[in-house]
Amino acid sequence: MSKKKKDEPGSKLKRKEYEKELRRLQAELCTLQAWVKHKGLRVMVVFEGRDGAGKGGTIRAITERVSPRVFRVVALPAPSDREKTQMYIQRYMQHFPAAGEIVIWDRSWYNRAGVEHVMGFCTKEQYEAFLEHAPNVEWYMTKSGIILIKYWLEVSHDEQRRRFEARVEDPLRQWKLSPMDLPSLEKWYEYSRARDRMLDATDSKHAPWHIVRSDNKKRARLNCISHLLSMIPYKRVKREKVKLPGRSKKYQYDDQAAMQGRSYIPEKF
Repeated sequence: MSKKKKDEPGSKLKRKEYEKELRRLQAELCTLQAWVKHKGLRVMVVFEGRDGAGKGGTIRAITERVSPRVFRVVALPAPSDREKTQMYIQRYMQHFPAAGEIVIWDRSWYNRAGVEHVMGFCTKEQYEAFLEHAPNVEWYMTKSGIILIKYWLEVSHDEQRRRFEARVEDPLRQWKLSPMDLPSLEKWYEYSRARDRMLDATDSKHAPWHIVRSDNKKRARLNCISHLLSMIPYKRVKREKVKLPGRSKKYQYDDQAAMQGRSYIPEKF
């Protein structure tokens, strides 16, 4: 098998090249942020995929340089006993965006089509009802003016296993190893069939799925951000020139002397 060329998709990306392109794209995200606020847009970005597919890293790359008051990440825990008695979509709706907000879902209502179905956390009737009604619910979302963008991160079996092994060995990643990770390895084909059924049932014209190959994390992040920027037409918002004011001498005193004797932390670095 011939080696991949340096610039071929899927080949290893040098850190310097990755960071340069990421910074450029993050600057564009800041421009998009200003436009979303200026126009009062409401945007929702859904990230789904198997455990270890790279959703968290992609979301961090998107939100690293923008305001958390505009780009809001929602990662809901398992439903409470009360929430289990509600209409399924109900606990998600309270997190929908207001004007000038972009809500990023680190897993979403599609839990029902994936982990809940495969692990038996919902009934067959609940699962079938979800697949039937989800496109209609999303139609109402988009008709209300919400821009809905859905991403599925596709990771291979070998790469998923490699990432789980890294979580076992690396103390900085062990917190990522959830009780659902090991079953997701064992039930690979069950999750594959659930993915196929979900995409068939919910890949609609008004809310299509966009597939991101994520074996190469760096390329996946860059490709995803680039695509996200292409999905929302935006322009640069003119900003007023900012002139920093000088320090007023009114009420002047030795404010540093007032800090002497306070309890400072040790300066070890």
